[in-house]
Amino acid sequence: MIELQSFLNEDFERLISWVNSEEELVQFAGPFFTFPLTNQQLQKYKERTDRRSFKVCYQATAETIGHCELNFQSEIPRLSRILIGNETFRGKGLGRKIVAAMLHILFNEINVEKVDLSVFDWNIAAIKCYEKIGFRINEGGVSQIVVNGKTWTSLNMILYKKEFLANSQALL
Repeated sequence: MIELQSFLNEDFERLISWVNSEEELVQFAGPFFTFPLTNQQLQKYKERTDRRSFKVCYQATAETIGHCELNFQSEIPRLSRILIGNETFRGKGLGRKIVAAMLHILFNEINVEKVDLSVFDWNIAAIKCYEKIGFRINEGGVSQIVVNGKTWTSLNMILYKKEFLANSQALL
């Protein structure tokens, strides 16, 4: 249904077109980029060796519909910058498919034992998606950021390989 392919320079303009405000950029990427997103920022991002970034392709049409990243910046690999940019593909369960593809790489190809991610507490749809897969909120992993004068609370969620593998058939 979906396939993760390497994020290339030719994908920059598409990603930029999906991010129309500072709020959308922070929701997608946290404080990592500054608005407006530019080719120069994406070039520096792509050159980093502590991340693997992907475009998300919908196999039935070969259309690029999103973006995601595996982040190896800390001892626990992190799922980051998950975005279904093409709005017509939102709300169709593809977020779970994207996360499952990312977890396949981490748990089966790289063989890590746990992964985490961050999500804003008001992003209920994303939290439910992650919980269905098996992620649980890490109560000690709460942080805050101010975006346009409003405080946003970020929750850390964690998933262990053994729990995911025990339940993955029922969850996905």
